[in-house]
Amino acid sequence: MEVQSSSNNGGHSSFSSLRVYLNSLSATPSRLSRRAISVSTSSDEMSHVRAVSGEQMHVRAVSGEQMRRTLRWYDLIGLGIGGMVGAGVFVTTGRASRLDAGPSIVVSYAIAGLCALLSAFCYTEFAVHLPVAGGAFSYIRITFGEFPAFFTGANLIMDYVMSNAAVSRSFTAYLGTAFGISTSKWRFVVSGLPKGFNEIDPVAVLVVLVITVIICCSTRESSKVNMIMTAFHIAFIFFVIVMGFIKGDSKNLSSPANPEHPSGFFPFGAAGVFNGAAMVYLSYIGYDAVSTMAEEVENPVKDIPVGVSGSVAIVTVLYCLMAVSMSMLLPYDMIDPEAPFSAAFRGSNGWEWVTKVVGIGASFGILTSLLVAMLGQARYMCVIGRSRVVPFWFAKIHPKTSTPVNASTFLGIFTAALALFTDLNVLLNLVSIGTLFVFYMVANALIFRRYVPVGPTKPWPTLCFLTLFSITSLVFTLIWKLVPEGKPKAFMLGASAVVAIAIVLIFQCVVPQARKPELWGVPFMPWTPCVSIFLNIFLLGSLDAPSYVRFGFFSGLIVLVYLLYGVHASSDAEANGSFGVKDGQVMKELTEV
Repeated sequence: MEVQSSSNNGGHSSFSSLRVYLNSLSATPSRLSRRAISVSTSSDEMSHVRAVSGEQMHVRAVSGEQMRRTLRWYDLIGLGIGGMVGAGVFVTTGRASRLDAGPSIVVSYAIAGLCALLSAFCYTEFAVHLPVAGGAFSYIRITFGEFPAFFTGANLIMDYVMSNAAVSRSFTAYLGTAFGISTSKWRFVVSGLPKGFNEIDPVAVLVVLVITVIICCSTRESSKVNMIMTAFHIAFIFFVIVMGFIKGDSKNLSSPANPEHPSGFFPFGAAGVFNGAAMVYLSYIGYDAVSTMAEEVENPVKDIPVGVSGSVAIVTVLYCLMAVSMSMLLPYDMIDPEAPFSAAFRGSNGWEWVTKVVGIGASFGILTSLLVAMLGQARYMCVIGRSRVVPFWFAKIHPKTSTPVNASTFLGIFTAALALFTDLNVLLNLVSIGTLFVFYMVANALIFRRYVPVGPTKPWPTLCFLTLFSITSLVFTLIWKLVPEGKPKAFMLGASAVVAIAIVLIFQCVVPQARKPELWGVPFMPWTPCVSIFLNIFLLGSLDAPSYVRFGFFSGLIVLVYLLYGVHASSDAEANGSFGVKDGQVMKELTEV
């Protein structure tokens, strides 16, 4: 596709023949040195990239339409709530309460909500200044360059696809609970496949494909469907909260069922509260998908801050109330880690019907979170396609629906294929680290953009600060996780905290802000993004070894794709005038090797 386009334009293509491609591979070092940290400008992301999309798509006789601005702040709040309040809260709440925090799980949710809100602030400033569909990819591309942006964006898409596959399979389980049918009757086992990949789930595939069709039709219509499902889901959440307060007992907030277990509201102390916060933070992942809708927001300056931050604040309140409700229903040591809300009513005389209501409500939550996540992943892929580091075919906007139909279809089929045979536990072990890494990168990018002016100014003071602060935060996290309890641990944690605060104070006094946002900005710079950086590193430290194995494997795969395709495709676009560099520069590279 890309080769044909370049040929028609009379421009250079590294993929026109095998000989040319091998020649291009020989030029990889020089191209990498020029393209890897090449920074896009805001105007490129806002207008030039989309204008080029239209021109290139016209060459292929396909319309290069732009996405329509049809969303308002209430649409964004609905999409944010729908994206966050999914399957996560019904799984992580019980596990975190039973194993880590006890009744203080409500405090864990408040801490995790604060972390999510700080990250949301960072996203909001970028989204208001740069209302395009690329989200974190675009923010990092205008700050740190092409390769860091591709690396983080590709990891995020991987996490989206795998988490969506996992959520769609959990839909089958909750739907079975609602109708009183065992999950095994919805799935069938293929004996020739290895364990973890041998349970075929056609219901999950059907759900993914139906949602793919919906998001291809219209973003506005998708928002309406989401608003309807979210309204039902919020009504269900209030039902769970009310039932918990009616049937629950306040004594369960301090007394375990087994007197030998730790008692009190904080049975596992501060460590338990923070470990619980790390676990339940996964319930907040989803608000970043709202930032990818920025290109379709009617009034970005007013609507985005209210939509993104408002949805996080509302969800935090709902989660805290649900946590209190669950803690009142049962003593923490009797909570079912896998299905805390439905299990709390199972076996109770006259309350069995509530279990089915929980199954129905959870199913609605899964559908809304799946809808928003699949909207987000397609827009990430669309904008990455615009940058040429993946095939330009993904950037197509349908002329009638104004949606990224190619990206939506491709990722929908990929998600459905994973959901068909991959076990829920296998998928969940592969999720989260990429998302937290992107949140960490966006907070760093915000500080860099605020304190490093445009031009030949050296960025080293800011880069040194970001590196030192990240190292200090990592040291704090390692001490928290590895050092045994006692006075030495408390002293080391205190010393690390003092060093981190001192680093921020020195940076604030020595390095002035190079630019201040004209429209909307994160308050209390640089403290707000620094707290976000610290919390994201702290939560990254809570993830298990398989998560880091997955991250290493896919990171290597992403680097390979960039070296073998991305850097050459973007160099071609640069040579053909898309990035303002003459064709002769690339031709010179090829003739010199």
